[in-house]
Amino acid sequence: MAKLSPLLKQATPVLAARGEGVYLYDTDGRRHLDFTAGIGVTGTGHCHPRVVEAAQRQVGTLIHGQYTTVMHEPLLRLTEALGEVLPPGLDSLFFLNSGSEAVEASVRLARHATGRQNIVVFHGSFHGRTMGAAALTTAGTKFREGIGPLMPGAAIAPFPQAYRYGWDEEEATRFALRELDYLLVTASPAADTAAFVVEPVLGEGGYIPAPAGFLEGLRERADRHGILLIMDEVQTGFGRTGRFWGHEHHEARPDVLITAKGLASGFPLSAIAAPTALMEKARPGSQGGTYGGNAVACAAALATLQVIRDEDLVGNAARQGARLNEGLQKVAADHPEIGDVRGLGLMQAAEFTTADGEPDPGAAQRAHRAAAERGLLLLTCGAYGNVVRMIPPLIVTEAQIDDALGIWSRAVADAVS
Repeated sequence: MAKLSPLLKQATPVLAARGEGVYLYDTDGRRHLDFTAGIGVTGTGHCHPRVVEAAQRQVGTLIHGQYTTVMHEPLLRLTEALGEVLPPGLDSLFFLNSGSEAVEASVRLARHATGRQNIVVFHGSFHGRTMGAAALTTAGTKFREGIGPLMPGAAIAPFPQAYRYGWDEEEATRFALRELDYLLVTASPAADTAAFVVEPVLGEGGYIPAPAGFLEGLRERADRHGILLIMDEVQTGFGRTGRFWGHEHHEARPDVLITAKGLASGFPLSAIAAPTALMEKARPGSQGGTYGGNAVACAAALATLQVIRDEDLVGNAARQGARLNEGLQKVAADHPEIGDVRGLGLMQAAEFTTADGEPDPGAAQRAHRAAAERGLLLLTCGAYGNVVRMIPPLIVTEAQIDDALGIWSRAVADAVS
C-alpha cells in the first residue's frame, strides 16, 4: 500500500474536511481558526463564494489551454487586470505555477538581460526548494543541506535584522548596506552581479520587515551599478502587509516583481512582472511550461482580484493587522519569554527567547501546540524555529482577531509556566 513520504510532517494535527472563510473544519466536525491561510495563500478565505463560482464556471468550459499552444480568455483578462495593480512600468507578465518556479524564471531573465551571472540574496531569505531557488535560500540549512553543489553565482549579504543584532533599525540598515558594498568589492564584483533578490518582509526567515531606508539603499546601488532589483513578493503580495505589495511601504520600486501564494486563493499560479523592454531580453525558449497560466487558476485569480477590491481587503489587512500587533504586544508585555513582536499588516510574529536573549524554539513549539489544542492554527519560522507567525486570511474580522488573541494568551501562559 502506498503512503505519503515520511518527510511530510504536518504543522498541526488537523485532518481537514472543509474550509469556510477563516475556519477549517476537521473530520470530527471541530472548527479551527486558521491563522495559517495555507502559508499565506487563502487571502480571500477558504472557499470564497465568488472564487468558487468563477472556478466552477471555468471548469465547465475550458480546464487546460496550454499557453504556448493556444491562448485563452482568462489569461488575457488576468493579464489586463494585473496591469491595474502592478507598479508602474511593469507591463509584461510571464505565468508559472509555484513561487520557486517564478524565482528561477526571474533569475534566468536577469542573467539574460544583463549578461552577468551573480545573484545577491540576503541572510534569512526564502526563495524556494528547487535547486536554483534553494541556492538563493538562507532561511535555514534544511532547505539546502545535502544536495550540493548548488547553482553557482549566489552571494549572500546581511539583512538588517535589528532584533538579532541588538541594534535599532537605523543602525542595522547602515550595517547591512555597508556590508553589501563590501560584498560588491570582494565576493561578487558589481560588474558581474545581475540582480539583488529581496523579500520586503523576510518570510521563513522570521517575519522581519525591511527597515526604512534598506530597500531604497538597494535601489540606489542597483541603479549605480546596472544591477536589477527583484522583489520577491510571493508571501508579501496581494494585500498581505496592508498595502497591495509589500514594497509599497517604501519608496523603492522593483525592476522585476515575483508573485504567487495569494494570487489565486489556493489554485496553483505564480508570475513574474517586468517592463516589456526588459522581458524582451529573455532568450527564445527560456519561458514556457505545460501548466503555467492554467485557465481555471486564472479565472480564480481574476475573482480574487475582484474580491480584494470590492471588499477592501487591503484596507482590512492594515486595520486588523494593527489590532493583531497591538494584542500580541500586550501578551508579550506579560511574558518576557517573548523577546520581540513584529510584522506588517496580517503578517505578524512573536519571537521566543531565553532570559539571556538566546533563541528558545522549545517555548515557541509549546505555544504553537497549545494554541492548536485550543483551536487556533499557527506556524513557526525563523532559522531556529523560535518564531510563531500569524497569517490569517485578509477577510478576518475584529471579533476573530480578538478570539485568536484570547487563545494565544492562554497558550503562551501554558507554554512558559
